[in-house]
Amino acid sequence: MSHAMSNESINFPATDNGNPRHIAIIMDGNGRWAQRRLMPRVMGHRSGVKAVRKTVEHCARNNIEVLSLFAFSSENWRRPLDEVSLLMDLFMATLQAEIDNMMENNIRLLVIGDKSAFSEKLQERIRLAEAATAVNTGLTLVIAANYGGRWDIAQAARRIAHSVRLGEIGEQEVSEALISRYLVTDGLPEPDLFIRTGGEERISNFLLWQLAYTEFYFTDLLWPDFDEKELGRAIDSFKKRQRRFGFTGDQIQEKKMSG
Repeated sequence: MSHAMSNESINFPATDNGNPRHIAIIMDGNGRWAQRRLMPRVMGHRSGVKAVRKTVEHCARNNIEVLSLFAFSSENWRRPLDEVSLLMDLFMATLQAEIDNMMENNIRLLVIGDKSAFSEKLQERIRLAEAATAVNTGLTLVIAANYGGRWDIAQAARRIAHSVRLGEIGEQEVSEALISRYLVTDGLPEPDLFIRTGGEERISNFLLWQLAYTEFYFTDLLWPDFDEKELGRAIDSFKKRQRRFGFTGDQIQEKKMSG
């Protein structure tokens, strides 16, 4: 059996300067940031929106193809009701306020997750924002809202089972590539760099399938304090790593040298 390498078998970053194509971030620490300042937790979330804006604009300027932000997990419904309500209001207000900015910066918005749990008003706001920015060709901003990695895999499995039952695909056709096409991230490159702020070092049910070969970067900074400097450190750390994808380091070097 041949084990020859091909360009398709190695997911090298697409950018000439070695930047990751796709950055995924868990924005952790908003509540703690506010509590340390004796403020209500919602003030931390509002300050977190400013950090989002700076991060999005930095990625857009530096030709990052995709930025995925974990805004609200399927487990976050367990938080106090008043905080969840405030988060929903903030999400809706931010969607409305940022459309013009996204249009000016050629940013396409994509919201992934089980949106059926949101109010009809919020669902409509999401649809309008996605439709308005669909023509944009720069950065794709992915907002994971009421999202969970296990939910994503389960919904893909249900849809695949349905297609098999209808005879649209055969059982033998179910492969890793096919499963990827049924995930809500279909059409997007898998994350090259995963960042989590707030000092925690876990992925918390975020993009479980998609993070299989992603490089991880953890920082103690709370999300409202995350800035271009820390993002630059994360990207510099990524550039220093050798991504092997099961191959040896020598094989990777040989492939890079051969182009």
